[in-house]
Amino acid sequence: MDELLQESATKHEQILKYIESLAINTKISVRKIAKEMDVSDGTAYRAIKEAENQGLVSTRERIGTIRVEKKQRTNIDKLTFAEVVNIVDGQVLGGAAGLEKTLHKFVIGAMQLEAMARYIEPGSLLIVGNRYQVHRYALEHGSAVLITGGFDTNDEVKRLADELGLPLISTSYDSFTVASIINRAIYDRLIKKKITLVEDILSTQQPPHTLKGNSTVADWENLVEETGHSRFAIVDEWNKVIGMIASKDVLGVPKEQTLDKLMTRSPITVVPQTSVTSAAHMMVWEGIELLPVVDPKGKLLSVISRQDVLKALQVIQKQPQIGETFEDLIVMGFEEMREDGGQLSYRGVITPQMTGRLGTVSEGVLTTLMTQFAYRSLKTHKKGDFVLEHFSAYFLRPLQLESEIEIRPKVIELNRKHGKVDVEIYLGTNLVCKAMLSAQAID
Repeated sequence: MDELLQESATKHEQILKYIESLAINTKISVRKIAKEMDVSDGTAYRAIKEAENQGLVSTRERIGTIRVEKKQRTNIDKLTFAEVVNIVDGQVLGGAAGLEKTLHKFVIGAMQLEAMARYIEPGSLLIVGNRYQVHRYALEHGSAVLITGGFDTNDEVKRLADELGLPLISTSYDSFTVASIINRAIYDRLIKKKITLVEDILSTQQPPHTLKGNSTVADWENLVEETGHSRFAIVDEWNKVIGMIASKDVLGVPKEQTLDKLMTRSPITVVPQTSVTSAAHMMVWEGIELLPVVDPKGKLLSVISRQDVLKALQVIQKQPQIGETFEDLIVMGFEEMREDGGQLSYRGVITPQMTGRLGTVSEGVLTTLMTQFAYRSLKTHKKGDFVLEHFSAYFLRPLQLESEIEIRPKVIELNRKHGKVDVEIYLGTNLVCKAMLSAQAID
């Protein structure tokens, strides 16, 4: 049974490598892959779905499944025309060969052709209604076209789109709705761009050093001497992570003892798409120094150390803030004040977006305000990042729209690993909300 599983896994990996070796825009199918690789249709289908998950292939309407260029995270703020088709529920009328091209900007064609001509340029997307002359002009000048209102275009324009490899898309939405949807998609990507993932800090220069379950303490000592490290992942014959071994596990143990008796079983692992902040939280919370990075099947891809994570967090702090999250938007309007004694406070006004269904400020907004300004007060004493550990709040009276409030965070306790903050919110001289929170430092 084990041999059959190993052979099946090997076939799966062989098909993925074969798909990856195909030229961009090559059409593939289950039957074709099954025949080429001498496997069953089921095995071919599973491999193609995995390739699609990895971004190696994509299914296009009226075209089928084709090999595409894997999108890199460095361009995550850029949309492809294929993604535009999906987010506007569009239909490709022509130029399907250019769907993987990147959209640099979009232009709304709500003016005369002569006026919009200066805005149309290669790599742009013209959003316009049923104006055939404008469709043709845009394609001739290197711009893709998105026709709104569910309109079609003439055969001449479709042939031109195919010849130039520029997407010609139709959607039932109106121009304003389409522009709003695309703008929102670009905005979301700007936020994602600043979220550093584990895959962004992985070293691809060499595979990680590992040991087997039947390796001995003597083998561990040899690897320590060779690499200078003392923590290693333990893998089975299929390279799946089954444990971790460190110096504390082998202390005083005979050299001939096998590691499967000493290792920490079922260790915590992460996938490449895990955020670095989440990985840091796991390492601090669990008190571990090394995290194995695995694929969806549990096979070891690499390892990251606490030093790798801390270095990445330092880079994140230096990045410009591109695209605001809800937290950014909530605290944006507050002004920092410092009293003569050095105590920090923050003043701002309750905006309509902060209110709930009853017209008073949302409890969730107040919680966000208190936690964010508590973190800021901690960072004035200790550099680094903090993750919330415990939060207790008392909401004493409701806050109305356009109320001017003052938030006063006070650090009660701070050491190398933890911080405690008392936070109070005042409306004039009246206390309206109070909280006590503890946070863990990522250090």
